[in-house]
Amino acid sequence: MEIGISNKMYKCVCLCLCITIIGLLAATKLAAQSPAGTYTIKNGKMYIEVRKKSSVNNLDNFITQYNLSDIPIKQFIQNNIGDSLIKLGWTIEINNKELVIISKPIVPLDNINEPADKIIFSAKHPTFAELFPAVNNGLLYGYNMFRNKSFFAVKGSSVTFFLRGYTNAKRVMLAGSFNNWSENALTMKKTDNGWLANVNLTAGKYWYKFIVDGNWMLDNDNALKENDGLGNINSVYFKTNVLFALSNFINAKKVFLSGSFNNWRNKELQMQKTKSGWQLPLYLSEGTHTYKFIVDGKWYAEEKRSARLPDGTGGYNSVMEIGKPHLFSLKGYMQAKQVVLSGTFNNWNKGELFMNKTATGWELPYVIGGGNYEYKFIVDGNWITDPANPLTVNNETGSKNSYLIIDPNYTFHLKGYGQAKAVFLAGDFNNWSPQTFAMHKEGDDWVFSIHLFAGKHLYKFVVDNNWIIDPNNKLWEQNEYGTGNSIIWINK
Repeated sequence: MEIGISNKMYKCVCLCLCITIIGLLAATKLAAQSPAGTYTIKNGKMYIEVRKKSSVNNLDNFITQYNLSDIPIKQFIQNNIGDSLIKLGWTIEINNKELVIISKPIVPLDNINEPADKIIFSAKHPTFAELFPAVNNGLLYGYNMFRNKSFFAVKGSSVTFFLRGYTNAKRVMLAGSFNNWSENALTMKKTDNGWLANVNLTAGKYWYKFIVDGNWMLDNDNALKENDGLGNINSVYFKTNVLFALSNFINAKKVFLSGSFNNWRNKELQMQKTKSGWQLPLYLSEGTHTYKFIVDGKWYAEEKRSARLPDGTGGYNSVMEIGKPHLFSLKGYMQAKQVVLSGTFNNWNKGELFMNKTATGWELPYVIGGGNYEYKFIVDGNWITDPANPLTVNNETGSKNSYLIIDPNYTFHLKGYGQAKAVFLAGDFNNWSPQTFAMHKEGDDWVFSIHLFAGKHLYKFVVDNNWIIDPNNKLWEQNEYGTGNSIIWINK
């Protein structure tokens, strides 16, 4: 019998939830391909299982999805040397030609001087909805994949969940991340061919299960299933916010949607045929998204859409903007012939975002969602940082990129160092740069605000050139240098 998350189970698993190493869907990819591995928790241990013959792309997707970049699992597969894993507290359970399985015990500590390969966790227990938010900036897009039944009916914010069959059941309930997995809150209504329940949802991603006469079950007509990090496989539903539509091309055999949001994969998002053309409902995050339609192998921009950007081949991509624009500006450089904006938000494309000349310099409004971004200006072919922005980070070429924080959602505080001369914040969110995020004083505290995606983040403070963990945060884990990193979990 498959078991869903009951209220009792939820209270138990919350004790270990804060120390799971799962990146909360930072870049979820639901293409139809075999996953490179699995992550589970059982018998007081965390288990990571990876298939060695997985493609590089699949392995990278797995590491990104579960935020495993701080665990040298990829290096171990490449060189078969487990010293780094063992030093971080992992045990190599199985290592053969096909498979590697590593484990790590979940052990709470009360003293920061305890053995460093253990993890301390907070006693505060967030709700499932807080830990698994419907929207976070690690989620760019999502789409539904139902079989044997139509998409759930949507009217405004109301979504009608439908369970096909089971007409002999006495009682069917709907539970999910939208109601903290309550098994008694949403009673489904019986129809001639199944069961219905209405739920008000905002755009985003949700997990759910049906409870048929007390038995928890997946939606077998939904091809999207996912491990929620608690050892449960749940059905996935996306409340969409965009309807892509292509008129005409009635005689086409296949039409796909491809864009910057899915890394321009050309055979993933197959559109549905309608009486007047083709359409596909999609969830898209805030930001600027470029796209095209692929009709029987030929690429087309949407002619009716006025917003467009150069595609680098002499043509144009259609543009979908969601959210409010940020005004990028560069003062001066009045003699320049051309200034281009380029950054992580457009994959460093140097032939797309041409800035407009003004009476005092150059500017370009660009819709960008909440997050942290690197960027530069290209002035007549020369790359420069933003002279008006003091925040920079080192890049792989040895130079610097300007750093932009949109809609900060968390403020770091360092208490007890009121006499320090200079304090910096460093972590996995700025490549551990020790002199990028200069904290400022508020009374005797040092503070810095930043946007962090939902999930686990590692950080330290650099106080007068000395690296320290956060003395006011009991949540930490060991690093490869034996000096420890503080941990912060962002719930939304």
